[in-house]
Amino acid sequence: MKRYLEKYIQEDLDKKIILLTGPRQTGKTTLSKMLNNNFDYFNFDNLDDRVSLQEKSWDRSKALVIFDELHKLKNWKSWLKGVYDTEGIPPSILVTGSAKLDTYRKVGDSLAGRFFQFRMHPLDLKEINTFIETDSLEKELDKLLLFGGFPEPFLNGTVRFYNRWKKSHLDIILKQDLIDLENVQQIIQIETLIQLLKTRVGSPISYSSLARDLQCSDKTVKRWLTILENMYVVFKVPPFHKNIARAIQKAPKFYFYDTGQVIGDLGIKLENTVACAIQKEIHFREDCFGETKSLYYLKNKDGKEIDFCITSNGSPALMVEVKWKDGSLSPNFEIFKQYFPKLKMLQISKELNKEKTFPNGAEIRTAHNWLAGITLP
Repeated sequence: MKRYLEKYIQEDLDKKIILLTGPRQTGKTTLSKMLNNNFDYFNFDNLDDRVSLQEKSWDRSKALVIFDELHKLKNWKSWLKGVYDTEGIPPSILVTGSAKLDTYRKVGDSLAGRFFQFRMHPLDLKEINTFIETDSLEKELDKLLLFGGFPEPFLNGTVRFYNRWKKSHLDIILKQDLIDLENVQQIIQIETLIQLLKTRVGSPISYSSLARDLQCSDKTVKRWLTILENMYVVFKVPPFHKNIARAIQKAPKFYFYDTGQVIGDLGIKLENTVACAIQKEIHFREDCFGETKSLYYLKNKDGKEIDFCITSNGSPALMVEVKWKDGSLSPNFEIFKQYFPKLKMLQISKELNKEKTFPNGAEIRTAHNWLAGITLP
């Protein structure tokens, strides 16, 4: 299975250090080993490999050396900078990690100017459409809603397998990564926080409400949420707040990288799936082409809301409203259109008899068709 980032990483291997990050079990290590058959591989979680890394004793005749989970090494950036500045390329250097590498072990020299970063996401319908011959994109979307897009459970395609995979996947993050990287001891409270977030996907999150539920401070809740973001468990979608008549809602929304974790109706699962697809496309455009895009939602003081707003170079470019079954255009588009006259309007529905366009430029598209060819302005 050829992954969507392979071509772009391949082109950059002889130019700079490659930092490849993303959620656990998205296929980062598998992709890394597919880039070149002539590689040396080291995983910091392996004791023997750890000794080799301390000694810097790898095979320099190889074309590629892969350092997995290197961010767990104290002062890893200084260590890597020393290797790169002293020895350069070849061999090409690829560092993978299941946490945001720009967050951890900040002590030491910066790697500024020495690396390209790629963020690898789980499968979405656009990527699935490139390697699975299917006569029904709608059927593949149904699988995404049920199992999420992590390759192993998605390709296995059974509820029994996914339920066990889901539990062990989260256990590793909570009981291994959290302790290794954050030295966090409040595992039960963070587990409870995740459970609360599963039921609140698509809704603005009140830090004070979560703090009351967890019997801790707002500050602690914010810190735990940041940790979950850094571990690629959830991602934050804040409200866009640039001169929308000062009608600003400051509470962010949170979505799961694994849609299967979401507790709610199919409409909420579809919204999470769309959020994942948009965030993946944004990171892809940024990491591979240097574009600047961001994901927000819109909400005014009257409670009128649009699910997603994508900005390009800081300016709103596209509004996206997600519906399970609705062929009529949301009236909220016109409310926000008055603030941004050039803003494109798109409504996507899972069950739709006919796709439509309107005189004001708005479109209603079937979810599976749009997600399979997602492009952003």
